Amino acid sequence: MQDVTIQDKQALRRMLREKRREHVEALPRAVSALVFSRPPSAVLAMVPDRATVGLYSASGAEAPSLAYAKWFHENGHALALPRFAERGGTMEFRRWHDPYDEGELETGPFGLLQPTASSELALPGLLFVPLVGFTAAGDRLGQGGGHYDRWLSAHRDVPAIGLAWDCQRVDALPREAHDRAMAMVVTPTRIYEGGI
Repeated sequence: MQDVTIQDKQALRRMLREKRREHVEALPRAVSALVFSRPPSAVLAMVPDRATVGLYSASGAEAPSLAYAKWFHENGHALALPRFAERGGTMEFRRWHDPYDEGELETGPFGLLQPTASSELALPGLLFVPLVGFTAAGDRLGQGGGHYDRWLSAHRDVPAIGLAWDCQRVDALPREAHDRAMAMVVTPTRIYEGGI
């Protein structure tokens, strides 16, 4: 997709957020409790032994990541979450010691739970990323702040895996020079293997 304006991307984000919200609201509670409960074997094959696993604190209708956090924690992996000192600050990852204890986290400048400033810095060996939209080839449309794009550009050896609802898939997305395809996208019904 060429010559896409900022307004085009904003309109696409609005449309995909609304579609995602409607999808999640329509899900029966029994179904929503079961999705994303355990990482599939294709994902587990990508996780280096004893690697720190980077996750995100899901908000609104984003695909949930908490069950994955608990699974990795129970299976001996250290966890990390993004942390921002301020809204305009750089995203860094800090240790998340216990996904069963929300008291360990604080609300950050974007209204999301994050580790405290006293938690140790961490470098994920694998990163699960939130997204607004994705393609089957692994292209990602994020929230628009560029935080994950910048972090992934600086850590090119760390595979990124998107968690998404099936309704977030689109045929094509605008690509810029700094964009990097996700290694994989996991939805409740499929696994899409992208680029690394």
